[in-house]
Amino acid sequence: MKINIQNTKRPIIKVLGVGGGGSNAVSFMHTQGIVGVDFAICNTDIQAMELSEVPVKIQLGLNTTEGMGAGSEPEIGRQACLESIEDIRRYLAEGTKMLFITAGMGGGTGTGAAPVIAQLARELDILTVGIVTTPFTFEGGKRAKYGLDGLEEMKKHVDSIIVVSNDKLIEMFGSMKYRQAFSQADNVLATAAKGIAEIITIPGIVNVDFRDVRTIMKDSGVAIMGIGVGEGENRARLAIDSALNSPLLESNNIRGATDILVNITSGEDEVSMEEIAIINDFIQEEAGYGTNLVMGQCFDESLTNEVKVTLIATGFNRQKQATVAQRPSQNTAVSVPNMPTEEVRLDEEITISLDDEYQDELRLSERLKTIEKLRSPQSFTTLDPHIKSELVVTNAVGNPEAPFNHDRSRREELRNQNPKLSSNQVIYDMEREPSYKRRGIVLDDVTVLKDDAHQSRIFFSENDDHGIQEMNPRFKRTWED
Repeated sequence: MKINIQNTKRPIIKVLGVGGGGSNAVSFMHTQGIVGVDFAICNTDIQAMELSEVPVKIQLGLNTTEGMGAGSEPEIGRQACLESIEDIRRYLAEGTKMLFITAGMGGGTGTGAAPVIAQLARELDILTVGIVTTPFTFEGGKRAKYGLDGLEEMKKHVDSIIVVSNDKLIEMFGSMKYRQAFSQADNVLATAAKGIAEIITIPGIVNVDFRDVRTIMKDSGVAIMGIGVGEGENRARLAIDSALNSPLLESNNIRGATDILVNITSGEDEVSMEEIAIINDFIQEEAGYGTNLVMGQCFDESLTNEVKVTLIATGFNRQKQATVAQRPSQNTAVSVPNMPTEEVRLDEEITISLDDEYQDELRLSERLKTIEKLRSPQSFTTLDPHIKSELVVTNAVGNPEAPFNHDRSRREELRNQNPKLSSNQVIYDMEREPSYKRRGIVLDDVTVLKDDAHQSRIFFSENDDHGIQEMNPRFKRTWED
């Protein structure tokens, strides 16, 4: 066993790199410098740890691996971690309130040991955040499977997890040399840990402390984090756009987050209230206006004219759990208060007037229901205990169109009884013939004009002596009042 822990007062925030990939990332963070954070690495490979400048190094599984690596076998990494679990417990017990675990998923030590350390940290009531990478697709199916399994195990034991996709390295930095591309991934991991840690450790004008971060990240599941910097006329919008479009994060869609922590940092050219409103409004539009938004604001003289936005979105799993919890498994009794009621008279007759077209549709619908009912077999259960089976009566409907055919035949019969109605010419002639002739009434001195179709028969005379007069000259008669 090899353990080297300095006897100085430890910060409450610690960053622990597990395995080869995690140790490389923490070594990079250590060179960048993060205020108020303690760094440590743990690995099964002694030679790899000796290359790092990180002061705190914990050897995992000296007996299990004999100082060598885990051979890309997660189970060996897990057993090695369990062998050295008390050394890790002693390191974490020294005032640790928040722990970042960085590891690469898919290998042996990082995949096997990181979930074990996360479980221990949760048992010690330490806010535990995992920052992990997923393997390249070209590394093969076996490593990809180990990576997915390790990621699922990490999700079970951390409060929150940030996932960085190695495949996106190819998309963004495909033309870079091998070590340069991986340094970009290390930079993303370092930026994530630095961004969260310095929200806590650097005092702000609108201060966000550890309890605010704990509220946002405790038991929150997958987290989305972004950091963006903007300058110029639209620096606020450029900063938040950049924060929400980090190229290496597995996901940057904050829609559905229940909690969002945003920290706005500016330098000599201090951020304005309008710029703060632009940033917050944009976040609310992207996440939804029901999101709990916690905002902090800091000053950093190194930014000069720039604005930096650090955003952490969590609680995607909380929303799903709340949705499921709202569905009752059984009927719930509901108490309804007594409300004033209005007396209803059952003997009142209500008349509803329906137009002819609707009545026709209603009659058709009723007929179709009747036909369907006649088609289906009817079952009757007898009360006789000696008869155990049900009596099934099947109604055979020979022709479902019979009711409609009956209506058609009835209309034909009426038309045949009055053949004059079948001829359009007869109807036209009857309309042109005066009614007194059709009724057999004989009138004297009747003169029929040819063009009188548009003249009114009766008009009111302005002369009171004549009263109501007949306008149509066929009658030429006057009625007195």
